[in-house]
Order: sequence, then structure tokens, then C-alpha cells
Amino acid sequence: MPVIDTVGIVSKPGTKQAQTVVPSLIAWLKERNITARCDPQTAAYATGVDPVPRELVPQGAQLVIVLGGDGTLLSAARAIAGRDIPLFAVNLGGLGFLTAITTEELFPELERALRGEHRIGRRRMLLCEVIRKGKKVCDYEALNDAVITKAALARMANLDTFVDGHFVSTFKADGLIISTPTGSTAYSLSAGGPIIYPSVAAFTITPICPHMLTNRPVIVPDTSVIQIISRDLDDTTYLTIDGQVGEPLQQDDTIICKRSEHSISLVRPPTQLFFDVLRAKLKWGER
Repeated sequence: MPVIDTVGIVSKPGTKQAQTVVPSLIAWLKERNITARCDPQTAAYATGVDPVPRELVPQGAQLVIVLGGDGTLLSAARAIAGRDIPLFAVNLGGLGFLTAITTEELFPELERALRGEHRIGRRRMLLCEVIRKGKKVCDYEALNDAVITKAALARMANLDTFVDGHFVSTFKADGLIISTPTGSTAYSLSAGGPIIYPSVAAFTITPICPHMLTNRPVIVPDTSVIQIISRDLDDTTYLTIDGQVGEPLQQDDTIICKRSEHSISLVRPPTQLFFDVLRAKLKWGER
């Protein structure tokens, strides 16, 4: 890790813990002559801090500290926008598979990070494009997943699905999840999908409550191009990216999901391994 003289800070709004953590963190950085760039949510927790828009927080920074939960991290990952800047994620409550560092560990682990003693975990992102009448109308980058669901109550989506041009199935279901390994412990897991080790180069296609009980999650290589065509006659089908942003779909819209050129770097404590996190978060038994 390069010498750190500027750090970005992104925070979850309305969090009680942040009211004490943020001022202490900014003071800690100032003592070490490290400049802090804060988004408006972070600046609200401290005095005398000039905020910048979240998408500008990473500019000039060698490290971005994320204070919140996995949702805050997902937002920060999109703000990074392909820059090779490590994310130091601190959990301020909740489950938090990605934000695995606790507030008690914040300063000791940050001290280690400044000395370059942390591992860096690379997480590949997913690129999603919406094609309408032959033209691309939007695209999104996802760290966790792309989800296609119906907005209408008690309606099923009808989704023709292809992998590398080969027909898979017309899923009649509450929806469909295209997940990265990072997102395999999120919505896909709740829908019955598998847990995928972060370094495995794969995507999962997970139907949500399918009409056919034989429709099961499928794992495909991340070199695959997944194509989904919405066949619903109304306009109540919706594409959601990482549970935060999205796009309403029209009949015969095509959603193309493929491996992004971008990835993010997560700072990890040297002794914290993937299965340690699973045991802690999922309450798996000890030996």
C-alpha cells in the first residue's frame, strides 16, 4: 500500500455510533497529518468539516474508510468507480459480511493498514446493461447482484434466460437474481442460492420462489454473458442493482449481465479469513 496522506470517509446517515466514531477518527487522522475527505453524511457527525459529494470523496485519497453496514459499502464501491483505492470497511451494527471490522478494532486495524500489514481482497464487479429496441438505455455496475422482480402485488415475472446464447429456461418466478461471489451471501443466499468463495470466478443465477419447483440456482463461469428478456406485457417489472438503484423495465427489454472490467479492493485484517466471517455472521458451530 502506498504512503497514505489523504483518506476518504463515507458514513451511514442517522447512526448513533457514528456520532462518537467520526469525530474520534478525524482527530486520529489529523494527529498523523492525514487529510480527511468526507461525504455530507460524515460531515454531519463532526464540526468544522467541509463535505464533498460522495462520488468525489475518493479523489486524491489512498484509502477510503466506510462506516456503516454492507449497504454503505455497496454505495461506496460505486463511488470508487473503478479507481484502485482500497476500502477499509467498519461495521456500525447489523450483519455485515463485507464490513467485518468492528468499531473496537477500528484504530488498531487502521494502524496496521497504515503500516501496510493488511491483506487486500479483490472483488470483481458485475456489469449490467439494459437494451430496449436495439439500443442501450442504461448500464450499471454491481458489487453484489442484479435483481429482476415484479413491482405489482402477487404477480410473477416471465423471464427468458440465456447463457452465452444458449437457452436456459423461461423463469416464471417472483424474480431472478444474478449474483457475484460477493453477493452470494446476500439476497441470493436468502433465496436458496449457494455460498461462493470470493475468489471463485463465477456468477449464480438464482430464481426467487419459482413456479416450477425444479428451477434451481445455477452457477456459471464469470466469463459467461447472461441475457434475460422480460416478457411481461405490463411495465411493472424492475431491475435493481445492489438493492439501491435501478430501472423500470418494458416488455421485451433485454438485460445483459457480464463481468465488469472493474473490481474493488477490500482491506482485510491479516488473521481474518472468509470462513471466520461465515462462522461469526451465520453462527456456525465451533470445533
